[in-house]
Amino acid sequence: MNTSFQEAVLNMVKQIPRGKVTTYGEIGREITGSVRAARAVAQAVARNPYPIIIPCHRVVRSDGNVGGYCSGIEKKIKLLRAEGVEIKGRKVVKFKQTLFDFKK
Repeated sequence: MNTSFQEAVLNMVKQIPRGKVTTYGEIGREITGSVRAARAVAQAVARNPYPIIIPCHRVVRSDGNVGGYCSGIEKKIKLLRAEGVEIKGRKVVKFKQTLFDFKK
């Protein structure tokens, strides 16, 4: 994987505030102009060397499903809930309202 791409992804992830989430596709769109980069973003997030400092648990799938996490899905859900993100099953409740907008 391109190191500068991974750095760009992790820099985007650092911008997501507590209590908000974004999608792999949105990060891809911000970096490349296309949501088609979502898989590459997911790979870069999975290689995050500092998963709490760089809050990759705040990146979810475009359907609101929490997706994967290096320490397991239950840990990701626990971290999101601790930040005030409501989760039901494995989905973010009020997904659209919880999405972070990089443009604001």
